[in-house]
Amino acid sequence: MKLDNGMASKTKRLRGWCFVIVAAAATNGFTTALPAAPVDAQAIADHFTSIKSMSGDFVQSGPKAERTSGRFFLQRPGKIRFNYAGQWGISVIADGKSVVVYNKKLRTSRLYSLSKTPLKLLLDNKVDLSGSRLKSIREEGDLIIIKLSDKSSFGNSNISMMFDRKNLDLRKWSLIDEKGLTTTVTIFNVKQGVRVAEGTFTIDYAANRENNTSTKSR
Repeated sequence: MKLDNGMASKTKRLRGWCFVIVAAAATNGFTTALPAAPVDAQAIADHFTSIKSMSGDFVQSGPKAERTSGRFFLQRPGKIRFNYAGQWGISVIADGKSVVVYNKKLRTSRLYSLSKTPLKLLLDNKVDLSGSRLKSIREEGDLIIIKLSDKSSFGNSNISMMFDRKNLDLRKWSLIDEKGLTTTVTIFNVKQGVRVAEGTFTIDYAANRENNTSTKSR
């Protein structure tokens, strides 16, 4: 399949934004000492952990102000799905073990271990913000911002989780890629405690192998 330059460029950028979600290495680690915290990070984590499922809309902003949107579904432990709007049929799915970035139109997919991505910190059955992984916590406007990294799991990658200061609900998160570029995902119209349709978090491993084999043979 041949794409015109504009469409090919757009597809490449969108795949890049998806890849940032599962990026496993970043050079921009946080090394400053943890300041005195006005709030209890673990109390926020416990509140977030208590939410076993949710769904809603999202907007994703890239390092050059690129924007895309779609729907997401989350279920603990380890499961999340992003369905990106647009003609390419791009989705990101975590099934508790792996994460796949899938482009339905181009029949391409990329598979990663969930444990090696920053998404793991969002999806654990019990979110743990204790110890060395907590790098800073601060209040900024109506948000509480918690910065995390975990070298033992995914190198120098880091993630900032932003919670509503009043009700402690998650509002957005930012990931830093290996070049130090930031991509932010903002969620809204969120419903908690939802029942998610069967198969929402299913990864077709056979199809992933077929897609990768077909891609290599082109």
